[in-house]
Amino acid sequence: MSKSLRTCALAFLALTALPTPSFAQLGLFTPEQRIQFSPDWKGERFADGRPKVPDETLARLKDVTAEEAWGVLRKENFHNQFEGNWTVVNPGPRLVGRVVTAVFMPYRPDFDNVVRANGKAEGRIGAENSWVIDILQPGDVLVVDLFGKVQDGTMIGDNLGTAIWTKSHNGLIVNGAVRDVSGIREIEGFQVFTKGVDPSALQNVMLTGVNTVIRIGNATVMPGDVAVSDPEGVTFIPAQLAAKVADETEMTHLVDEWGHAQLRAGKYTPGQIDGKWTAPMVEEFNAWLATKGSKLRMPRP
Repeated sequence: MSKSLRTCALAFLALTALPTPSFAQLGLFTPEQRIQFSPDWKGERFADGRPKVPDETLARLKDVTAEEAWGVLRKENFHNQFEGNWTVVNPGPRLVGRVVTAVFMPYRPDFDNVVRANGKAEGRIGAENSWVIDILQPGDVLVVDLFGKVQDGTMIGDNLGTAIWTKSHNGLIVNGAVRDVSGIREIEGFQVFTKGVDPSALQNVMLTGVNTVIRIGNATVMPGDVAVSDPEGVTFIPAQLAAKVADETEMTHLVDEWGHAQLRAGKYTPGQIDGKWTAPMVEEFNAWLATKGSKLRMPRP
């Protein structure tokens, strides 16, 4: 069997597997495949195979800008992890969280009949756009590929928004739309990044995957990625690079802080601060890092 045929067979098996609480019947990834397609993640995982970036790393990512993350990701050959041009409901502090993905496609009755039958066998309750909300955990960010649909492409209103906030205490990112914005605005702390708003209800679509790889505009997003927002948009950081982005960003901020202090004190010139640091400067900086309680150190030149 060719590699492409094996891949199709695995996708088919994922759609027709026996029911489990982790959507084995729905989507293109089984727990084993979530592990297979994130081989560079060596840390803890959720029961469904999704990488579980530590809370401490998530907290450190709250100060990361899109430019800072972009620089690290680009060096690691990840060029398609950012998406901008959002409408933001309830703007506030940066949105940071572990990604749970869902993907919808235009409605096709024969396929959706199987989806609904499988959902019923798994005990899923309500409309398909509510199913993925049931599996959210604290700290998760729900990221939904609704293929940019706005009219009749509203993933949530205020009721499902309340459910997302209650389950995750985090936000929603949807390449589609939302409705009931007046009600959503009353959910304090619940940030929504959407491509549009519309009074219509979600229709003529079907849920085809949960915690599988999805496309959000120009970005490819995997379950377990870390979503980080800033005024420019949203960056989706692969789990295995989350700590690296946090480390390099923290070092950049510390270098700037120390350098600005030296310039204000007149100890070093701008050319010295902006140029290649000497060994004594690095030693002085590392000693200052220790007083700050940072575990990071700059290597000696």
